[in-house]
Amino acid sequence: MKVIGLTGGIGSGKSFVAHILEKMGYPVFYSDEAAKYLTNKDSQIKSQLIQLFGEEVYNENGLNKKFLSDRIFQNQAVLAQVNSIIHPVVRQYFVSWTMQQKSDLVFNEAAILFETGAYKSFPANFLVTAPLELRIERVMKRDNAIREQVLARINAQMSDDEKMKLTPYIINNDEREPVLSQIESAIDLVQTV
Repeated sequence: MKVIGLTGGIGSGKSFVAHILEKMGYPVFYSDEAAKYLTNKDSQIKSQLIQLFGEEVYNENGLNKKFLSDRIFQNQAVLAQVNSIIHPVVRQYFVSWTMQQKSDLVFNEAAILFETGAYKSFPANFLVTAPLELRIERVMKRDNAIREQVLARINAQMSDDEKMKLTPYIINNDEREPVLSQIESAIDLVQTV
């Protein structure tokens, strides 16, 4: 079994590509969804976050996202601590999930694959890109956000130019070039890696 990373900046259409891969019969592990689930369900994560931030980090609805984001926003040291608590548990969960798959090719979808260095653990990584204005438009519509908010989120991420230096497998989701044929070509290439 070969595990391929799948990533892309906000508004690039990474989830769109992931759903196409699933329709093609390939299992996709959604890292961000797994992290959200485990942050609310895993006793190890919960106890460590409570130890770090106090009981307020959880409320009756589970993780107090506003409280946590206020603590980690603009504080790289605290963000790194939180990631060091959550990421190993997600990684362990991913390994267990992978062992249950029957496909010869599976995908690990993650928003910050390159930023965390996790891309190095895969033989290949697919990067989904889209023109900046299209990304802004998509996120504004999806999140009911204003342009400045979306731009701030995009600028907080590693640029596509930087990411493109780390992988040759680029899927351009510009709503002009057919995505399916790009995915098929990339899959053909990675199966020879």
